[in-house]
Amino acid sequence: MQEYLPVLKKSNLFQGVTPEEIQSMLNCLSAYVKHYKKDEFIIRSGDYIHFVGMIVSGAALIIQEDFWGKRTIISELLPGNLFAETYACIPSLPIEMSVICDSECDVIFMDMNRIMTTCSSSCSFHTRLIQNLLSSLARKNMILTKKMQHMSKKTIREKLLSYLSAESLKSNSSTFYIPFNRQQLADYLSIDRSALSNELSKLQAEGILTYNKSKFTLNDEIHRN
Repeated sequence: MQEYLPVLKKSNLFQGVTPEEIQSMLNCLSAYVKHYKKDEFIIRSGDYIHFVGMIVSGAALIIQEDFWGKRTIISELLPGNLFAETYACIPSLPIEMSVICDSECDVIFMDMNRIMTTCSSSCSFHTRLIQNLLSSLARKNMILTKKMQHMSKKTIREKLLSYLSAESLKSNSSTFYIPFNRQQLADYLSIDRSALSNELSKLQAEGILTYNKSKFTLNDEIHRN
């Protein structure tokens, strides 16, 4: 796993842990790597899990599908991002989401029980790992709260502008890139793709924004329209 150390070192889970400590910790956590192809499921809804995963190359999506197969995107996963940590803490409950590869992916899996339980060798950095895991869970909660803010808007326009405004603020620029294509953005906001495209065209015609594929620019006069 030596090749993934740069990604692991930058991740929130291993923040404040040296590469040497990470290598030792991976052995302690029974970590292993698995490769996945694009569109392959890493986890399916209904699975029982006792591990936490981390993307170390490629990208994946956390999704939910209803009875009829309609897909809603919860969030995107990039190298260094954790997933399934909440369900791994409660292995007796089936997971209520799926994780699917948006490109070829390499994933490191770590035993949650070994993360939450101090090992027999009493690693000095184990406490730091647990603290980092709790911080990661808190960040995930904040991300879901932000999505709920977008979803609480009544119209497609309001949902779309709420999301784009948040992405602009995150990038600290009126011009920015979003991580989704059109279908993924529609799935993320739980709206029809055609309706989304139609609303984007209207917003551009009104001069509120301009866009080209995943690149967007918001007009700073937006609140006057």
